Amino acid sequence: MEQQFDFFAVKQNFLYELKNYIFSGKETRVKVVNDVPYFINEFWTSKQRQARRIHEISYRACFKPQLPAFFIDRLSNLGDIVYDPFMGRGTTAIESALRGRIPYGNDINPLSKALTKPRINPPNLDQIINRLAQIPWKSFKTIQNKKLLVFYHPKTLKQIEGLRAYLINQKKLDRIDSWIRMVDLNLIIVLSSGFFSIFTLPPNQAVSIERQKKINQQRNQKAIFKDVPAIIAKKSANLLSQSVPQVKKSLFLTELSYQTKKIPRACVQLTVTSPPFLDIVNYTSDNWLRCWFLGIDSQSIPITKYKNIEDWTNFIAKTLKELARITRPKGYIAFEVGEVRRGKIKLEESVILATKKLPLTVLGVMINQQNFTKTANCWGISNNKNGTNSNRIVLMQ
Repeated sequence: MEQQFDFFAVKQNFLYELKNYIFSGKETRVKVVNDVPYFINEFWTSKQRQARRIHEISYRACFKPQLPAFFIDRLSNLGDIVYDPFMGRGTTAIESALRGRIPYGNDINPLSKALTKPRINPPNLDQIINRLAQIPWKSFKTIQNKKLLVFYHPKTLKQIEGLRAYLINQKKLDRIDSWIRMVDLNLIIVLSSGFFSIFTLPPNQAVSIERQKKINQQRNQKAIFKDVPAIIAKKSANLLSQSVPQVKKSLFLTELSYQTKKIPRACVQLTVTSPPFLDIVNYTSDNWLRCWFLGIDSQSIPITKYKNIEDWTNFIAKTLKELARITRPKGYIAFEVGEVRRGKIKLEESVILATKKLPLTVLGVMINQQNFTKTANCWGISNNKNGTNSNRIVLMQ
């Protein structure tokens, strides 16, 4: 139900800006539903490759850097702590560091920290190339897991397994080895010719070995040799070809989103995050090969996955309670969710419900409308009958 909303009575300047926001000639539409204002527009560009190259790593179900940038610029200042409790590939953390904020991040999956932390104060390209030259590639002559030959040429797999053993055997990785591991995790599986694997599906996740066998048979394909150190060097040069984060302070955790005791009370100015959307993405199966390279069993990671909306809402309520603890007075939370199951479930309604009995005020819901592209639908999430049809941000204070 649409109603009139008196914005001149609203004290939050940010809401007034949203109401009057114009992007590419598009004016914001506003409606009020159950006393909550909805702001509808294209608030940032839908074009691809508009962000810094340091963001360009492969990971499924991630939003664009323009999303956190929109809020970071408006709702935080230089030196403020910006946080993401569901860090994923680290988009919020990297963007906040690029913009002179202190990045805090958390994700129950150790893969997330391995992908994010090396891109905060990364080594330079000469250091990376020198380290690659020191790794004994010629001594990697055996294959331990022959089942992985469905993905790789034998010489490529020898290099991957050798690098994996070299990194796992290090007592403590320095920032150069951490960077090399991060780039390998990014390149280990995807359908592009610039990655290590043979053609596979889909672009940002690992299919099962049996599924890959069928793909190989259907396409009548065989893996060709991909030189691992050369590809790592090339990808590193690309990631470092523009300005990169340079911050001295950061914090990255691998805890449950509602149990982050290492984060002090009332220290975070802004949280920008996107939680798991019910049963849309299976992070365990998607990342089994990346986890193998890290030396961990993906099945052992207690990743949150809910099919029942009531259970999901309770999980969100526990997370928001923890966010209320760590957020400064008058700090903000931008909670990005989606419309799932063909629009029958609008997750922002459950997020709003989860704020009840918490010291949080729901300021409104932003709906970012974009023209989806073939290769990357809105914020990297597929726009199909099983995925999201719109993306919504619940803004809280």
